[in-house]
Amino acid sequence: MSAKSGGRKKSSDGDTTIVENRRARRDYEVVDTFETGLVLQGTEVKSLRGGKANLTHSFASITDGEGFLMNADIPEYSAGNRNNHKPTRPRKILMHRRELNRLMAAVQRDGMTLVPLKLYFNDTGRVKLLLGLARGRKKADKREADKKRDWQRNKARLLRERG
Repeated sequence: MSAKSGGRKKSSDGDTTIVENRRARRDYEVVDTFETGLVLQGTEVKSLRGGKANLTHSFASITDGEGFLMNADIPEYSAGNRNNHKPTRPRKILMHRRELNRLMAAVQRDGMTLVPLKLYFNDTGRVKLLLGLARGRKKADKREADKKRDWQRNKARLLRERG
């Protein structure tokens, strides 16, 4: 990672991750994922290029046939002027109408949740959001997932040690 990247890391598929919501994978069972675009202001993109963002308490909602990313914290750009953006303003999600209708139906019918999983720059330099259609986990389910993950980790360690 170069000194210029500012906390971002390059993944194997050419995308540069800005921030990942790791807690979402623990609290929710992700059924499906969608790559979406975001409507951003210039100072927001500059702040994201610095590798600063927080998706921990954010969620997506669909109102009046349009998707919005709520509570995503993109801090103000340090070199911005009085036209700087508000850090937690609602940001419009760019998706095809068919996908948006499918998500809206799943949320209303099945009681699922739209959870932002990852914010990244794609290979053309555009900011993309990986949005997950998820079902909430209960406390016992979280413990079960933790046990399963620990067992997989221990099994991999044992296999490495043996050969």
